[in-house]
Amino acid sequence: FQTLLCINPPLFEVYQTLLSPTHHHVALIGTKGLMVLELPKRWGKNSEFEGGKSTVNCSTIPVAERFFTSSTSLTLKHAAWYPSDTLEPHIVLLTSDNTVRFYSLKVPQTPVKVIALSDTEEETLTIKKGRAYTASLGETAVAFDFGPPVPVPKNALGQRGREEVLAHPLYILYENGETFLTYVSLLQSTGNLGKLLGPLPMHPAAEDNYGYDACAVLCLPCVPNILVIATESGMLYHCVVLDGEEDDEQSEKSWDPRSDLIPSLYVFECVELELALKLASGDEEEPLESDFSCPIKLHRDPKCPSRYHCTHEAGVHSVGLTWLNKLHEFLKSDEEDKDSLQELGAEQKCFVEHILCTKPLPCRQPAPIRGFWIVSDILGPTMICITNSYECITRPLLSTVHPAFPALLCTKDDQDAAVSPLRILAESEHSFERHIRSILQRSSANPFLLKSANKDAAPPPEECLQLLSRATQVFREEYILKQDLAKEEIQQRVKLLWEQKKKQLEDLNYYREERKSLREMAERLADKYEEAKEKQEDIMNRMKKVLRSFHSQLPVLSDNEKDMRKELQAIHDQLQHLSNAIRQVKMKKEYQQKKMEKGTSPRKPSITLSAYQSKCIQTVLKEEGEHIREMVKQINDIRNHVNF
Repeated sequence: FQTLLCINPPLFEVYQTLLSPTHHHVALIGTKGLMVLELPKRWGKNSEFEGGKSTVNCSTIPVAERFFTSSTSLTLKHAAWYPSDTLEPHIVLLTSDNTVRFYSLKVPQTPVKVIALSDTEEETLTIKKGRAYTASLGETAVAFDFGPPVPVPKNALGQRGREEVLAHPLYILYENGETFLTYVSLLQSTGNLGKLLGPLPMHPAAEDNYGYDACAVLCLPCVPNILVIATESGMLYHCVVLDGEEDDEQSEKSWDPRSDLIPSLYVFECVELELALKLASGDEEEPLESDFSCPIKLHRDPKCPSRYHCTHEAGVHSVGLTWLNKLHEFLKSDEEDKDSLQELGAEQKCFVEHILCTKPLPCRQPAPIRGFWIVSDILGPTMICITNSYECITRPLLSTVHPAFPALLCTKDDQDAAVSPLRILAESEHSFERHIRSILQRSSANPFLLKSANKDAAPPPEECLQLLSRATQVFREEYILKQDLAKEEIQQRVKLLWEQKKKQLEDLNYYREERKSLREMAERLADKYEEAKEKQEDIMNRMKKVLRSFHSQLPVLSDNEKDMRKELQAIHDQLQHLSNAIRQVKMKKEYQQKKMEKGTSPRKPSITLSAYQSKCIQTVLKEEGEHIREMVKQINDIRNHVNF
């Protein structure tokens, strides 16, 4: 290993170290100040600091040193790095005066932004030990955490305009359990920040507001945001951050462009951690109720977003949220009743794994976890813990969220295998495999116990016996008894399956006989079908002959006959036309005769014709007469031809 020495060491006691998002700086956090250590460059074969030197001097940057020196009663409640890999490093401090300050490492003595969480007049009213009245009532902020960036309008950041910008939601937790929200963006104007929204309403409502000893908050990187609120008594509340619904009071303020809907926290489930081991008391073998409580720190898992870890003075717990996928499916649906989230939470619970216990006995002094980190390894992710005695403990972790029961032999991850109906049935909601999993599910386990470094401080035999009894009881109740129950269920299932197999074999023999008889019947029907087919073909041939002879005797006209019929039809039409013409000629003849009779009257003609005119009229009449004779001759010829 390598030792990193501070050129300018901190004057305060360091109780926590925090690595920056870019992995270039380490924050040394204490109650009376904060100092940032710059990590040296890496090079060499194994990529070690300064090429592998055993001791490396590192420069440090004191943050807000004058501020903490001048304010003796001021303490640092919480510190975190601003979540950005592109900007220059910024660190955020929450102090006991209910103020959040943003510091840049370039200007570490002057805050870049300041968020006042309470009125200054109220904070000036102090009581004993320099604490404010609000602190005695639990109305002071104790922790905060950033959520993933979301698009928010500029007016939510205190700026003009309706355009949307990316900002990080900052969730601020108070000791009385209330949560406030504001949006922060260091890329925008540094003069003003978004207004403080809250307290965020929590559903379903509780009389104690889900505890008065809140100590930590964590925002999991998922959509919607999942807030984890921890209390010193060991309670964890998983809250879903959902958009608030507009009510009458907010609708009256809708004219204000800065009035936004306050999100709501829906408490999805509550989890109680076993901070201290519950040991049996004497011969009663009933676990003693421990009143041990301590602050809890929450850590994200960089390898698994649906899992986080809890460190405290008594050890380490790992919590996995197995219901995130169902929650996303529920939110994508058209369900409008958000209260049904409680019903969804009752279907599938998260699992809690007690990984490390540093206070296995009541007489043992707790060994607080001072350092915690998860690193990648060839064999998988590994958890590294450092206690207050500088003892390093490593424990392997799975890369995914796993339930608190062992894997079954029937569970296979072969994605290329063909999907069978039986496999689909086995993966159904009420399958026998799920039933066995529910039986084998463990509610508690035996964590890794930290041995005391002081050999003289050995626990008395009575407490060692209690610890052994507790471990034996856990193995008996959570392992052996549940495995016996699973064994009985499997034996009953096997017996039932044997009976079903016997019945299915009998049915199989019966169906084989039925198939044999059906096959014989099918052969007989096939022979009859062939005979019927041959007879049908004979009948069809006879019908074809009859139809052929019938069609041959039909009076069908030939082409010449068809032409003759067309010609006769045309002649008939001409006769009609000529008869009309003869009728007109006769009418003209009668008309001329009447005129001629009138012309023989003794009256003198009123018009006298000349010799030339008379000659022309005679010529025309002669031509018309010849034309009439020709037409009469044609008509007579046609009549003779038709009559023939």
